[in-house]
Parts: sequence; C-alpha cells; structure tokens
Amino acid sequence: MIHFAYPLMFLLLVLPFFIRRFLPPVKGLHGDALRVPFLEDIAAVSAKSGKILSGANSENNSKNIWLLWVIWILLSIAAARPEWVGEPIRIKDYGRDIMLVMDISTSMREPDFVLNRRRIDRLTAVKLTAENFIKQRGNDRIGLVLFGTRAYLQSPITFDKQSVINTLRTMDAGMAGNSTSIGDALGLALKNIREGGNKDEKIIILLTDGENNDGSLSMAQAINLARNEQVKVYTIGVGSQNSFVDSFFGISINTGGGIDEAGLKQLAEETKGNYFRAEDTQSLQKIYDEIDKLEPSENEDQYIREAKDLFYIPLSLALLLSFAVVLLRRKGI
Repeated sequence: MIHFAYPLMFLLLVLPFFIRRFLPPVKGLHGDALRVPFLEDIAAVSAKSGKILSGANSENNSKNIWLLWVIWILLSIAAARPEWVGEPIRIKDYGRDIMLVMDISTSMREPDFVLNRRRIDRLTAVKLTAENFIKQRGNDRIGLVLFGTRAYLQSPITFDKQSVINTLRTMDAGMAGNSTSIGDALGLALKNIREGGNKDEKIIILLTDGENNDGSLSMAQAINLARNEQVKVYTIGVGSQNSFVDSFFGISINTGGGIDEAGLKQLAEETKGNYFRAEDTQSLQKIYDEIDKLEPSENEDQYIREAKDLFYIPLSLALLLSFAVVLLRRKGI
C-alpha cells in the first residue's frame, strides 16, 4: 500500500491561497500600470466586431495557471515522500546475555580430573567444557570475567564467540593471583552485564574451587547485588570431595576441599539459579549441558516492512511540466 512519510507536507497545497489572500499584490517593474483613457472605446469596438483582442492571451494565461497548479500539487506530493510499504513480517528475536565468571587462582592447577584415562588439572577441564558450551550458544551473547586475587574483564558481552574462546584458551592458573575474590568478580560481572544493552534475560555462570577470601566485596554483599539486579546466577563448585595430589615420593596426600558450598548455594537460590557440584570431567560436562537446556528468552515480537520510495515519480512529472510551461511561454502559446 501507499504510505506518506511526511503527510504534513500536504499543507503546502493551501500555501498559494494564503499568499494571494494576505500578501499585497506585486507591482510591475515600472510601477503601477498606466491608465488608458480610451480603453472603454476599444472594448466597445471589439464587442461590435465580435472579436475580443485580449481573448487569446487570457486563454493562454488560464492554461498556464492550471499547469502551474498541477506542478505545485506534484511538488507537494513529492515533499510528502510517498512510499510503497509491503505487508508486515513478524520477526522473533531469541538470545540471552551470558557472563562466564571463572576462577583461575593457583588452586585450579590441582590435577584431580581425568580425561581419556589421563589426569588433567581443573583448569584444563574447565577450558574444554566451557569452550564446547560457548560453541553451542547460538544467538546468545557471551562475556568473560577471570578472577583470582583480582577480577578482570577479559571479554565484554559480545556476539563474537570465537574471540571469547581464544581468550579462554590462553588463560592460565595464577595469572590473576593466588587467592579468591568471588565477591569482586561477581560485582564486575554484574556491572558489565547491566551495561550490555539487552533488556531481557541475563545470566551469570560462576565457577570456582574455593571460597571468598580476598577482595573488597563480601559474599553477602555480592549476593545482595545480584538479587537487586535481578540477574540469574548459576554457581559451579569444582573439585572432588576428597582432593588428592601425588607427593614427590608417589604417596597420595589428602588436601581437603575448600569450596564455600553454603555461599554458592545461597547465591544461586537468592537469584533463582541453581548450584552444581563438578567432581570430575563428566559431571562438569553434564552441568553445562543442563544449563544449555534452559529455554532461550524470547524478546518482544518485532515487525519489519519492505519500503520503496516513490517521491521521484511526482517530482519527475513536475519537472517535465515545468519545462513544458517554459516552452509554451517562449512560443507565446
């Protein structure tokens, strides 16, 4: 159908009437016209002879005026910018903002995970499973915060998943310090996910193998922040219940677990998320698979319409008629 982008431009149609009605008439180049004393006699002679001397010019002027009116109407239509607009097409937009918050303190070097019958450290297992998770994210946007003694934003919320994966591959335990600042990391993630621009569902996946023993934000403060921001937080505790490392003499030593499960559970419950415990590579993969099954948030339906400008049609006609008026005046028609 035809749609006008600027319909108020049709008010230009009455502009000539207002100009004629309210503005004084324009005087000739030589002032007012001269009075001809015998003009009435000429009119009487013309009437008796059956000829009107000024009739041809009056008729021509009348034709020109109508052409000028048509030109003005066409220019007004062009100024209103007519468009052909197609039928509305409904578009559904799916996607979430997901911020991965990962512990890279030195304790993540502990080799208590197994992959293909080979012992690997916690961080290696986390890298592999997180990379697979990111690749399956479809229309979601991903961000990455790494933390130890300090928390660092490694990747803001983005659709460029490959850049997040590349950053993930280069991280190493101990890069951010030896201790664990869960509160600061969560606060940084909340700040950046709030500024991400997506007004719909936002999710934080926080993974750690320790407890909040450093930083400026306590666990209680971090939980309160997450609850106020209405951001769903999934927490993952990494490490076996009885963590062992091999000593120099080949004897296994129990190092004990240091995960603050109570705090992580409370954080998940307060934000309507879930807490998971990953004791091995298989359970860690299952956790990411479980989160992956979450229904993607559906944003408000959006509609688009195909539009084609048509203003050039009345504009072209107006230009052609303008040339015609100029030619007619030159020929005296």
